[in-house]
Amino acid sequence: MTTPPPGLRERKKQATREALREAALRLAVERGPDQVRVEDIAEAAGVSPRTYNNYFASREQAIVSAVAADREARIAAAVAARPAGVRLADAVTEAVVEQYTNTGEREQQALLLITTRAALRDAFLDTTADIEPPLAAVIAERLGGTGAHAARVLAASAAAAVRIALEGWLRPAGNAEAAESLATGGLVVPSGSLPDQLRAALAPLAPAFDAAEQHAQP
Repeated sequence: MTTPPPGLRERKKQATREALREAALRLAVERGPDQVRVEDIAEAAGVSPRTYNNYFASREQAIVSAVAADREARIAAAVAARPAGVRLADAVTEAVVEQYTNTGEREQQALLLITTRAALRDAFLDTTADIEPPLAAVIAERLGGTGAHAARVLAASAAAAVRIALEGWLRPAGNAEAAESLATGGLVVPSGSLPDQLRAALAPLAPAFDAAEQHAQP
């Protein structure tokens, strides 16, 4: 699947989005998320608050975007790059695990912030829905012209599985004190191995992926 290079207008939009999410993360690290206003982020990025609102609906979305930036496209690209002989279920699982666990210093900073605020955790979990459209497109291409409906179902199911895995990973230890901390926006220590939780959440979908592949075979 080849995608034409973005035009000048699209490149400018991408640059503005990048500037906003970089400014949001930097200010949140410096001041704390609660001390950052949308106006502050817009000013730091050199745009107006009105322009900011064209890209993000809240400061939480902008901060989270620093770690979730373009992940959905990278997952789809990773699936598309797998050899045709690789089982589709394996291709999707490994692409998801790879893109959610290979994080740099910037992403780690953002994740640390995300664990400290309930609103940031909710915004982070909401980004899993973005996985569906590009993943559905690459699955449909893999399945052929008759697999568009199945591709959407499979991609939506994969996105839901990723959200469930992340919810479990961010859930605090099962005691009253930890639960109260979560409810008040306190620090959540990620529990268990994220790669293991992602694989476990996606594993029940493997038979559906296999069935779709078998149906698509000539």
